[in-house]
Amino acid sequence: MGVTTVKTENFVRGIGAAVVCAGLALVSTGHAAAQLAPPTSGARTAPAASSTPTTAGNGTVVEEIIARVNNEIITLTDYQKSMAERPKEVQDECSCSGDQLQAAIADAQKNSLRDLIDQQLLIQRAKDMNIDVTADVVNKLNDVRKQNNLATIDELQKAVEESGESWDDYKQQISNESYTNEVIRQEVGQRVDVGPDEVKAYYDDHKSEFDRPEEVALSEIVLNTDDKTGADLDAVKKRLQDIRARIADGEDFAELAKRYSEDTATAGDGGGLGLYTRGQLAKQIEDAVFALDKGQMTDVIQTKNGFMILKVDQHFQAGEQPLNAVQDEIQNKIYQTKMDPQLRKYLAELREESYVWVRPGYTDSAALPDATVIQEVAPTPDVPDKKAKKKMSLPKVSG
Repeated sequence: MGVTTVKTENFVRGIGAAVVCAGLALVSTGHAAAQLAPPTSGARTAPAASSTPTTAGNGTVVEEIIARVNNEIITLTDYQKSMAERPKEVQDECSCSGDQLQAAIADAQKNSLRDLIDQQLLIQRAKDMNIDVTADVVNKLNDVRKQNNLATIDELQKAVEESGESWDDYKQQISNESYTNEVIRQEVGQRVDVGPDEVKAYYDDHKSEFDRPEEVALSEIVLNTDDKTGADLDAVKKRLQDIRARIADGEDFAELAKRYSEDTATAGDGGGLGLYTRGQLAKQIEDAVFALDKGQMTDVIQTKNGFMILKVDQHFQAGEQPLNAVQDEIQNKIYQTKMDPQLRKYLAELREESYVWVRPGYTDSAALPDATVIQEVAPTPDVPDKKAKKKMSLPKVSG
């Protein structure tokens, strides 16, 4: 079975999308390590390690290292996987087609190596900050398990492995995403502030954007009833009624959607469905949601494949929307506009403090313009030093 991937809040597209497991350096014994010239003054110094293609005992290339970030590596496999995933990521996020879509895909692929390096910088920063994501990873694994209707984590592991992915790699992807988001939240989020005067100024300058037909923004919680009849069907309905009662008593709709909703397309985002105008929904659902105000929920609704409850996140009446109806939307838009350059500035600061090497022929689109190019020195065989009292072992590259 296919397993739903976890979506967590990402402040920029690309950083979270380029989730990659740290590559393993499969260094063979008997091969001398290539030496790298020291980085510029003030940069973090990484121990020398092989940046040449890793070979098996018969001389066959096993893996190629295309970049190093301090003491971690990015392999050709990591890069190719990122490049292959970009078209689908762009299609999911860009409401475009034709030449515009192809241009967006090309732009995303151009930044693939940059995003892999960015993520390594953020993960390493998280570890420097002693950030612990253990509980977050456990919660996310449980969310995925529930979204895929699996009873135990062991069943989730089996499903992941049956899909052809390593269980350890799958967990590492989730850990990496958690590390990334937490560093950005703590280190960059606090640099961005959006005041009420900015929101008001944006509203005054863009009023035409908020002249709209009647619309509702909806979120859902869905429980499936495939192959269920009689008492089993009633039990599913009762379960959703209980969830609805918990929300009515003050529990957060989005959190319960993440935990219990069985619509894998929306559960990870707290059940968010987006905006709808009249005529876009089935009449039964349209009549129910357009009669509600912001924050209200429908009763349990039976559909062809299950039961659902819908929450009205916003209800925009036709015409020019008042400021209080769109201020959250404006604040988020301004916040994102400010956040992107602040994140790039922060990542540039991390690059300045770090050792980043990229194999010739590959491009880091965020490389610092004044960075000194680290020259690779040809590997040399180990020669015993008769004067040395103790032979120093080569440092290990962590994976």
